[in-house]
Amino acid sequence: MPELRDPVVLAAFEGWNDAAEAASGALDHLARVWGETPLGELDPEDYHDFQVNRPVTGFDEDGRRRITWPTTRLAWARPPGGERDVVLVHGIEPSMRWRSYTAELLDRAAAVGARTVVTLGALLADVPHTRPIPITSTGDAPSMEHLALEPSRYEGPTGIVGVVADAAAERGLSSVSLWAAVPHYVGQSPSPKAVLALLGRVEEVIGAPVPLEDLAEEAEAWERGVDELAGEDEEIGEYVQQLEQAKDTAELPEASGEAIAREFERYLRRRGDEGPPRRGPAGPPA
Repeated sequence: MPELRDPVVLAAFEGWNDAAEAASGALDHLARVWGETPLGELDPEDYHDFQVNRPVTGFDEDGRRRITWPTTRLAWARPPGGERDVVLVHGIEPSMRWRSYTAELLDRAAAVGARTVVTLGALLADVPHTRPIPITSTGDAPSMEHLALEPSRYEGPTGIVGVVADAAAERGLSSVSLWAAVPHYVGQSPSPKAVLALLGRVEEVIGAPVPLEDLAEEAEAWERGVDELAGEDEEIGEYVQQLEQAKDTAELPEASGEAIAREFERYLRRRGDEGPPRRGPAGPPA
C-alpha cells in the first residue's frame, strides 16, 4: 500500500443515489483528470445479485473475450497543487449485506490512513435547470468549517451513501455528504451541469482546483438542449417558469458575504494554479 498524504476518501455509487449519473460522473471526471492508480476492488460475489447488476462480456486489448463483473473499485490520486491525496471509490450500490460491505470498504480506507470520508450523491428535485444546481453539504468535520456543514435532518428511506456516511461517523471519522439536486423533468439523461456543481464543492473539500476540461461547455450545451425542450412544450415551459419564480424568491439573500467569499476563494485557487494574473496597461488584472 502506498504512503498517502492525509488522504480523503471520495466515494460515489451508481444506482439509487446517482440521479442523472451526476455523482458517478463527478468521480469518473476526477479519475480522468488526476490519473488514478488502482488500489484494489471488493469481491462482488459477496454483495451483488448478478440478475440485478449483470456482468458484461467484451474483448480485451488482445482480442480475448473477458467478463467484467459489477464491483466496487478503489484507486488513489495526487491532485496537482493539493496538500492531500485522495482515495476514489467507484461503487455500485450492493444488493445484499450492506453492513459487511460498508465495514470492508471503511477497513480498506483505514488501511491507507484515511480519516475523512466524503460521499457524493444526486437526487431528483423540484428545481429549474436554468439556475445553479443546488448542492447540500451535511456532516461532521471540524477541519472543514469553511464548508458551512449542517447536520442532516433527513428522515426516510436511505441508500448506501447514507449507510456509508453513518458508519464512517460511528468510527469517529470526519464524514461529509455532498448532494446535487437535479431537475426531475430531465433526470434520466446525464447532467454535466450537476457534475460541474459537485466538482465545485469537491474543490473546497480538498483545497485544490479540479481541471474542468470541456465540462463547462458541455453544461451550457445541456442547458440549451433543455431550453429547446421547454420551448417546444408549453406545459413544461410554464412549469419551468414557476420553478424559477419560486427559486428566485426563496434565494434572494443568497448573495451573502459567505457565498461571495467562497466564490472568491475558488477564483484565487484557480488563478494561483494558472500563474500570476496578467495586467493591462492600467487598471485591475486582465
